[in-house]
Amino acid sequence: MCGIALIVSGVRIDLSSLFLSSITSSAQSEQSLFSIDDIKEALKRRGPDSLGSKKVFLHSKISSSVGGRDVLSCAGGEEATKNDFLCSTNACQCITSESEELCWKESECVAELYFIGATLQLRGVKPIVQPLVDASGNILVYNGEIFGGIDVSIDSNDAEVLMESLGKCCSCSSHEHTRTCHEIGKEKTSVPEILSAIKGPWALIYLQASSRTTWFGRDAFGRRSLLVHWPTSKDSRLLLSSVSPPSSIDLGEECGQSGSNFWEELPCGIYSVSVDDSKLDGDMVGEVERHEWTDPMLYELINWERTSVQPEPEELNISCMKFRSRQHDMHSVNSTTVPHELGLIEAQVLLPSEAVLITLREAVKRRSTINSMFEGHAPVAVLFSGGLDSMILAALLDNCLDPKFHCGMFLARVEFAGKLMTPLKLVITDEIDLLNVSFDKELAPDRISSRGGLKELQRFSPLRRWKLVEIDADLSNLTLETRHVMSLLNPARTYMDLNIGLALWLASSGSGWVYEESIGNVNSNYDSENCQSIKYKSEARILLVGSGADEQCAGYGRHRTKYRNGSWIGLHEEMKLDMQRIWKRNLGRDDRCIADNGKEARFPFLDEDVIRTLLGFPLWEIADLDQPSGKGDKKILRAVAQLLGLHEAAVLPKRAIQFGSRIARESNRKNFGSNRAANLASAGSAEISRP
Repeated sequence: MCGIALIVSGVRIDLSSLFLSSITSSAQSEQSLFSIDDIKEALKRRGPDSLGSKKVFLHSKISSSVGGRDVLSCAGGEEATKNDFLCSTNACQCITSESEELCWKESECVAELYFIGATLQLRGVKPIVQPLVDASGNILVYNGEIFGGIDVSIDSNDAEVLMESLGKCCSCSSHEHTRTCHEIGKEKTSVPEILSAIKGPWALIYLQASSRTTWFGRDAFGRRSLLVHWPTSKDSRLLLSSVSPPSSIDLGEECGQSGSNFWEELPCGIYSVSVDDSKLDGDMVGEVERHEWTDPMLYELINWERTSVQPEPEELNISCMKFRSRQHDMHSVNSTTVPHELGLIEAQVLLPSEAVLITLREAVKRRSTINSMFEGHAPVAVLFSGGLDSMILAALLDNCLDPKFHCGMFLARVEFAGKLMTPLKLVITDEIDLLNVSFDKELAPDRISSRGGLKELQRFSPLRRWKLVEIDADLSNLTLETRHVMSLLNPARTYMDLNIGLALWLASSGSGWVYEESIGNVNSNYDSENCQSIKYKSEARILLVGSGADEQCAGYGRHRTKYRNGSWIGLHEEMKLDMQRIWKRNLGRDDRCIADNGKEARFPFLDEDVIRTLLGFPLWEIADLDQPSGKGDKKILRAVAQLLGLHEAAVLPKRAIQFGSRIARESNRKNFGSNRAANLASAGSAEISRP
């Protein structure tokens, strides 16, 4: 997880191609509502390993040509390497500058681009500092993981690999790419083609020096946060940032604009802003464009269309009969091993649940690959309620971090683009941390189910050292923490957002208590006299989260309501809506709250292959909402849990984190007086009252 930002000043931004109503301000009317240092402080929490910055000065063609060439100059920030240079944008070569005088003259230094990168490094063998700058003067700040589409070897850093790939791109705009490149006989890809190929979560900002074009965007599902402030009369800068600074909630009425309205979630996609001189007054003008994805398969996932939605009665009966028959065949299988690992799933036509299990396991495997920098401690934890989704993730993580070596060692094998990479790595780690938060101690439903889930996981994999980290909180004692989380929520601003965000923020801190027996083994009997609580902080930097499971598998109560009112078509349309707005309603907020603790959230259920697999099956194989809660909702995932041997987890009802942790109840009492009053006020969608 990283924090990235860009501040563009001195450029008149043209938003006409986006059909936005934002004010296009002149470069001369700039006013800063908060400082660059404010943004840096917020980003450092996301990327604690390094912080760097780079300033780029764009010079007018008219006033600052060097031998007839347009120039831009780059100056390293205080945390970056001091290596200032002038870059000829036409010749694409770097020229060492003897003086910075040209950079700082107001009449010549028309526009400024300020790149900031804070890094939480999870891949690569050598430390890196962002922004990355190559020999051509291209600059990249990247927040993401490449799990496929671009080849990244086991100990390579994906940001560096991406930088190399982008550096080979043509400098024409994407809609001109095919015609222009073929006319001049080149075989180059475009920036949108490279970004469309990435499998995995990402957000980035990339300056292509040769075209004076800044590219920015986030993946098609919005799994990484990127906020934007389009220029207004109050602050005419173009701002991009992973997170808003805490001062955003204190902008005040005198600014005429609240912090929650200052920022907005950047819609998923690829954008560019190309800077050139105005033909009218010589000012620098940046035209913002949105570019199409170039991968047709990606469009299928974005459109989220399912071939088979409305079943015939006989199709429902056949589906039930097939599953019951396969359950009988698997009944004698050792439930502690993933079936296809033993070669037990060998039918030419897999059951939907078996195909999902295989694909989901690969998604977890990709997200739990062990890099050599993690030797010595458990690198991956699970956000854990003991419910269906988190139990499946924990069991599959255990399978990917194979516990069969009694000394606590396992062989980690990595697969990229369908190829097994070598060598095998021997890593010492036999622990998996399960992070659980409660606002009602042992009485919260999620605390009860997490303890039950721990027992089932201990039976599932007795050699694994499962650590249930119990994180207890009292909402009345979290005034400062609540205010901090409110800044992370921006631009989300409802009480439901705050409840979910605060629960995620506390859980991802990993700071709580574990219960152990005197011999040092984690105990499943919490009332035992020999059991002692030990203060514990998880060192895991990767956190597996179950986001996307409910949206894709009909886990929400509103899905049942839509099914009752509109049958299968109504259910499909509601699920499609949920998937197409998950970037705005959930993922940006969740990413910001979890990353603030220096942890990276990874979402196996939102893996591209998992989404494609689930979409490939008829809707009635995914859910059967004629059945009661705990059986028909998320039917296919319940079948996956049964295949894994998690029979208790397979029948647990859905419970959202704000209810399972009981923060919603405590928040309702604090802010509305009672649960009843909160319900009457529609507290879930009510906006937070800011002092």
